[in-house]
Amino acid sequence: MAQGFSLKDQLFNAEKTGYLAGLFAEADPGFNAQAFQTQVMSRLLELELKERMAWIAECLQQQVPGELPTVAPTLLRALPPPLDPNKTDDDFGDFIFAPLGDWVVNVGLDHPDLALDVLAELTQRFSMEWAIRPFLNRHPEHVMERLENWCGHDSYHVRRLVSEGTRPRLPWGQAVGLELTDPLPLLDRLHQDQTRYVTRSVANHLNDISKKDPDLVLDRLQGWSRSQRQDADELRWMTSHTLRGLVKAGHPRAMKMLGYDPDADIQVSVTVNGQAKIGGALEFDVSLAGEANQPVLIDYIIHFKRPGGKKSAKVHKLKQAALRNGNLTLSKKHKLKGDATTFRLVPGAHLLEIQVNGRVRADLDFELLD
Repeated sequence: MAQGFSLKDQLFNAEKTGYLAGLFAEADPGFNAQAFQTQVMSRLLELELKERMAWIAECLQQQVPGELPTVAPTLLRALPPPLDPNKTDDDFGDFIFAPLGDWVVNVGLDHPDLALDVLAELTQRFSMEWAIRPFLNRHPEHVMERLENWCGHDSYHVRRLVSEGTRPRLPWGQAVGLELTDPLPLLDRLHQDQTRYVTRSVANHLNDISKKDPDLVLDRLQGWSRSQRQDADELRWMTSHTLRGLVKAGHPRAMKMLGYDPDADIQVSVTVNGQAKIGGALEFDVSLAGEANQPVLIDYIIHFKRPGGKKSAKVHKLKQAALRNGNLTLSKKHKLKGDATTFRLVPGAHLLEIQVNGRVRADLDFELLD
């Protein structure tokens, strides 16, 4: 990422708020676009990303006052056309419409039917996964009934909202009071969706669940495989994406489901080349030997020394392959950034482990130099 890059400034800035102001001015001749933009920009640059969303929503409420039944007609008239229905993935929408979801939450919690109608429209311009969660908490049965209907919606953005909005561990999202099993009947329908944008959300949802109940997820995946309602290749992709967390943890049943035998007789050795220095790299070679054509999934784990003497382990992917002739040799150069802002490296003794098919099979101590 380039130094000085600011995601919040890219997503919420004078140009973006001017665009939003223009849409509302066209929808409502009484909307004062200049006053709105002036008010937004008076505080915007001092706020963090989520705070900017809330602030823009607050400014909209002041320009278009009232509860949702009063403001919904203006809000809906201001929307641009829906996102391209011919795309099937990676079309999250324009972040400038995220504050509209906050606005709906602020003025619509007592009007769930209308609010859900509006969110179905908004999510076709920008995902409303954060906005729907307060409604799930206030009106759980009502919202779950609507989500059941949305599983068959013509727009894949609305179908995705069913899965994404009910995720147990949605990033940035308000916690919801659902049991892990509550959305599963919805996922049973959505897992057969023909749009990757939807099936990726289903896989992410199951990955969330796997952190608390791995067997619940593995049982569901097995059931979907038996039902044969999804294309086999797509279901294999979904299974792999779902189980990525369990794979890092070396979960035996997850490994077996992906075709890797945790108990396979595989010999592994690892050697570190040269000195590992902060700002440089850890360079190492890994050699495997076992039965010919044995599938292997290889990760490496670095146990980093932390300030205060504790250690923290980070798992990294190395290779998915097969022992074609009973042998495999790999080389890796792991960069050791000295200027990372989220994880500070500390000189001293570190540990490198090689994990194959979920089992740690070789390890080596190395010294990280300043």
